[in-house]
Amino acid sequence: MAPVQLEISDQLNTTSQPNEHKCKQREQKGLECIAPLVRSVEETPEPIMAEVCGTIPSWIRGNLLRNGPGKFEFGKQHYNHWFDGMAMLHQFKIADGKVSYRSRFLQSDSYKKNSERDRIMVSEFGTVAMPDPCKNLFLRFLSRFEKIEPTDNASVSFVKYKGDYYVSTETNFMHRLDPESLETLDKVDWTKFVAVNMATAHPHTEPDGTAYNMGNSYGSKGAVYNIIKVPPMKGNPEETLDGAKVLCSIVPADKSRPSYYHSFAMSENYVVFIEQPIKMDLLKIVTAKLRGKAISQGVYWDPKLDTIFHLVDKHTGMASSVKFYTKPLSVFHQINAFEEDGFLVLDMCCSDNGDTINNYLIQNLRKSGEALDQVYNSTSRAFPRRFILPLNVTDETPTGVNLNTRPASTATSVKTDKDKVVCHFENLHGDDLYEYGGLEFPQINYGRVNAHPYRYFYGCGFRHLVGDSLLKMDLKGNNVKVWYKKGLFPSEPVFVPSPEAVEEDDGVILSVVVTPNEDNCTFLLVLDARTWEELGRAEVPVQIPYGFHGAFNSTF
Repeated sequence: MAPVQLEISDQLNTTSQPNEHKCKQREQKGLECIAPLVRSVEETPEPIMAEVCGTIPSWIRGNLLRNGPGKFEFGKQHYNHWFDGMAMLHQFKIADGKVSYRSRFLQSDSYKKNSERDRIMVSEFGTVAMPDPCKNLFLRFLSRFEKIEPTDNASVSFVKYKGDYYVSTETNFMHRLDPESLETLDKVDWTKFVAVNMATAHPHTEPDGTAYNMGNSYGSKGAVYNIIKVPPMKGNPEETLDGAKVLCSIVPADKSRPSYYHSFAMSENYVVFIEQPIKMDLLKIVTAKLRGKAISQGVYWDPKLDTIFHLVDKHTGMASSVKFYTKPLSVFHQINAFEEDGFLVLDMCCSDNGDTINNYLIQNLRKSGEALDQVYNSTSRAFPRRFILPLNVTDETPTGVNLNTRPASTATSVKTDKDKVVCHFENLHGDDLYEYGGLEFPQINYGRVNAHPYRYFYGCGFRHLVGDSLLKMDLKGNNVKVWYKKGLFPSEPVFVPSPEAVEEDDGVILSVVVTPNEDNCTFLLVLDARTWEELGRAEVPVQIPYGFHGAFNSTF
């Protein structure tokens, strides 16, 4: 199929194209108060048996591990942002159709210091630790000039490197832990292994155990984005991150204002970094403590900037000279990326506004009535979109034509200048997804289809500030299946394949479901991933806050 000639007005002017889904976002009224989902709870360190209703397939053997904030104050001081709460680790242990539950607070240095003084001693993303009132006035003044030390409150996700499980956030610290007992084993500092000052909470892993991640380096000349490669385990259980190296460094468009990123994409041969218009003002961040301000106040959305896709060859470590541009987008999670017929297909959940992160203040999440409705209706929702990036762009590639020749695809990729291609997405959904508030926390059958063509992905619908439904998206027709029960709030779906799976969706979906309406009513939901019917649930008599990410640790 020959490239399609475009009119001049169709070229890179993606920023002037109409906002394709914002106008369709349905305003909500009378949202249920979810304050109990963002309140402190007690840990349950000893396992308790869950009451199973329905059937938990006997072939499921392992631990569903979950991470998220579980303590939001110390003494009379409270955190300002949802991301700031102390990490609480949860385990649903599944075997022989039975389920037990336990939870522990991560024994981070931040948690220990705060607990010992019963006050906030370590600054977090949206909360700055104020000078100790027990110090005299002069010492309190001097403490303002101390730089903010990165927190080790790893409250975002469970990740795996070289066979070990870690909990991580977006600083240079992780904690290795025992997935069976949830005990904190040791603290790991990325800077001891590779020259980066942070790493994302969402690495990618290849079948042989090789892992990729991203982290920034900060120096006197500003910031640099780094692609990190961690080799698989070679038999030494104590090697942690030994052998990690920077595969490639990318210079930001503005070194003093690099982009914020929560994750990245990976295909068979490429790492894809999305440089988005959520920016970090390094001067404001470095001087935050001096000014008595939180780090979050140095993070801002600049809708005047385009989004840029950077491709890095995983084998050579070379970044492509061709950069792919699109309109300003906010991206937290990618769905999948794969190469086919000379194109890199990039699927991700994105929205048209990057101010959303500032809406997740604790005070906003605890609002009710019209005030809660107003917060939600001012929050931009994310929708699944596909970009088609041509891989063989050369000096001879014509300008002004759509290089995307994939049948039935409406995405466009237009070379507008040397080493510059402008892209516009196609939606991976029908109009019915607007009814469910878009989709976030995307998951796939990772072990089978990550970096390969695929058909299904799963996520949470967001008709509230947290997920209120579970969605299965079928790319064959962009159809959606929905699990929804009023008053229940399911967490990120985790796909577990059946032992002898034939089809891509042979398996189950595990999701922890919480509710603000009933005390001590939480359950692990098990859905048939193919039919989307409930197989069973395991109820536990404890209250669990709404969390972020998790993983399934198979014990076969």
